[in-house]
Amino acid sequence: MSASLASATRSTLAGLLAAGALIGAAAVPAAADDHRHDHRGSHSSIVIGDVETADRGHDNRALNREWVEVRNTGRHSVDLRGFTLTDKEGNRYRFNGFRLDGKSSVRVHTGNGRDTDHDVYQGRRHRVWDERDTATLRDNRGNVIDTESWGRRGHRHGH
Repeated sequence: MSASLASATRSTLAGLLAAGALIGAAAVPAAADDHRHDHRGSHSSIVIGDVETADRGHDNRALNREWVEVRNTGRHSVDLRGFTLTDKEGNRYRFNGFRLDGKSSVRVHTGNGRDTDHDVYQGRRHRVWDERDTATLRDNRGNVIDTESWGRRGHRHGH
């Protein structure tokens, strides 16, 4: 190979490597940003939303005014089968075969009722959520997906 051909080949190769480095550098921030938002794995769109605790009463109506909302902020539906919602005392609700559509939510009520696409019921006879409590949502492998705590007022709106 002549010296000029080798020089041209090296120059072309250097140009290609530089172009590849530029493309790679441009792609890194996007990939890093995606990773930052996906710190909870494939369930990153599932979060605890609003929380409402019952002020008084243990009748079914009062118990159903007590709920924790689980939201899907993503576009795709997520199967919540095996997911659990617990309080700080260890009371646990387990989702059985429930699919949460994208951009929607479900309220997990304490009392009894008929499950729908937007409301499910734990079937309990006593309050679960105290004025100062913590709700923890875990996936079907026991990994913590989201945690929400609240204080004196007994309810928290928004996320």
